[in-house]
Amino acid sequence: MSNRVVCREASHAGSWYTASGPQLNAQLEGWLSQVQSTKRPARAIIAPHAGYTYCGSCAAHAYKQVDPSITRRIFILGPSHHVPLSRCALSSVDIYRTPLYDLRIDQKIYGELWKTGMFERMSLQTDEDEHSIEMHLPYTAKAMESHKDEFTIIPVLVGALSESKEQEFGKLFSKYLADPSNLFVVSSDFCHWGQRFRYSYYDESQGEIYRSIEHLDKMGMSIIEQLDPVSFSNYLKKYHNTICGRHPIGVLLNAITELQKNGMNMSFSFLNYAQSSQCRNWQDSSVNEINEEHPFPDVFFSCLVDWKSMG
Repeated sequence: MSNRVVCREASHAGSWYTASGPQLNAQLEGWLSQVQSTKRPARAIIAPHAGYTYCGSCAAHAYKQVDPSITRRIFILGPSHHVPLSRCALSSVDIYRTPLYDLRIDQKIYGELWKTGMFERMSLQTDEDEHSIEMHLPYTAKAMESHKDEFTIIPVLVGALSESKEQEFGKLFSKYLADPSNLFVVSSDFCHWGQRFRYSYYDESQGEIYRSIEHLDKMGMSIIEQLDPVSFSNYLKKYHNTICGRHPIGVLLNAITELQKNGMNMSFSFLNYAQSSQCRNWQDSSVNEINEEHPFPDVFFSCLVDWKSMG
């Protein structure tokens, strides 16, 4: 048996966010300093995974609610953008690198999850191609820096799950969600609007296109706040909103539902909503500025959510 430590490189550093540790640290500190820790300690957050130029300030609202003094394990649930996946997948590495410091994967928890037979293994190539988990690593490192040797991460790539599978994975993760030393990070942008996303829902009664998008997103946010996975699923079926993290969100909502059955009370509130640009005409999605920092400038990334146990 080899004891060689396998590392996942910070493959999107230098493009989606700066590869300079000091510069990245200063950016994160700047964004975090501008928001309040009104809901601390969060037990779960939903935050975007766009390039930091677009969503860095938005994500700060969620990460400001993390309490490093009690958090010992961080589950990061991100959607799969590049490979077809009908279940969930675990990483094949030991370490996730960031420009700040390395993050260790919790191999004990990974072992427990793997024994269920519900998971696949993602290749290193798939792992490094995917951005939905990586974009949360620098913020995780920053939020936990005062206890950086005292926590582990559990990255999970979430596939295109059926409703029944979302229930199954929700039930599985509920026991981990019940533990106050665990934090769940759900990676999701909200509406991706425009021709290249093949989505152009528009409610004229809302006025400008970007206001229609905001109304659509906030309708979904309101449903998520109700903590009802069935209502969220029905919303997606009706409007087909291109929420890329809909399956990780579905897993989280089902995990919460499982805990509610056991009498655990929870609150869930959105702290911030932002759009990468304001669409005003049908061509905006294809002509908006595109630069190397973020290849999807038209993504409308969302809201940050946190919830905490109330009993």
